[in-house]
Order: sequence, then C-alpha cells, then structure tokens
Amino acid sequence: MSLQEADSLTSHSFGLQIDGVMVEYLQEVSGLTMEQDTIQSPQNSANGQPTTSILPGVKKTGTCTVVRGMTESAAFTEWINQSIAGQMASARKNATIIMMDYEHNPVKRYNLRKAWCSKVDTSTVKAGEAAVLTETVTIVFEELVIE
Repeated sequence: MSLQEADSLTSHSFGLQIDGVMVEYLQEVSGLTMEQDTIQSPQNSANGQPTTSILPGVKKTGTCTVVRGMTESAAFTEWINQSIAGQMASARKNATIIMMDYEHNPVKRYNLRKAWCSKVDTSTVKAGEAAVLTETVTIVFEELVIE
C-alpha cells in the first residue's frame, strides 16, 4: 500500500462493485451513513443515585447518492432498470463502494447489503452546451458493513 504513516486517503480514487464485479467509476458519492437508534435506561445505583445508561437500539437502513457519467455501462443501467421496474428478486444486490490509495489499491470498503436503486435523475441537456452528461442515482440498502 502506498499510504505512509499519518497519510490519509484522498477523495478522488474510488469505484463501485455490484455483486463483486467492478462496473463503474463514479464522479461522486454522498450521504453514505450508518445509524442506529439509542435507548436511554434511567435507573438508580446501589447507593440510590440516579443514573442513565445508553444502550444500542435497532439498526436503521440507509441511502447514498452516486453521480456517474452517462456511459454504456450495461450492468449499472440494468440494475437501475430492474430496481425501477420493481423486479426485486434480481434488483436487490450487494454493492460495494471501494476507496483506493495512490496506487489504486483497495484500502477501505463500504459494503451495501441488499441494495437497489430508488431514484435516477439525469443532468440537464442543453443545445449548444459542451458538458458531461451525468446520472445521479439514489441507492437504498438494508445494511452497511465497513471493512
């Protein structure tokens, strides 16, 4: 790995795998969060002093948003189409966002379990404009596992 002590990963080298196959290099990933409820448990200590413990509650599902250049990536487009059509048996996939080091070696993985696409939004198309066309895709998932 090319990271030295005290180096951090940079935000420009990452990719997306769907069911273990690298299908797309992305322009942007946002909103990748993991959360769970908390439970407050007020009680009295042995000497009668009030105290409150905080316990872990139910894990929550999550969403993230990816921005990709409009390409001919058949695997990603098929995933979007299956999701939007409600073909959940084939649309629910395990997806992984992979962060890479300076030499493009995988360093950190965000595994999205039972993920599917809930929204796709295309960029503005304008006559005479020289701009990259993009798709912004919202991915929902049932569990996030960080490796």
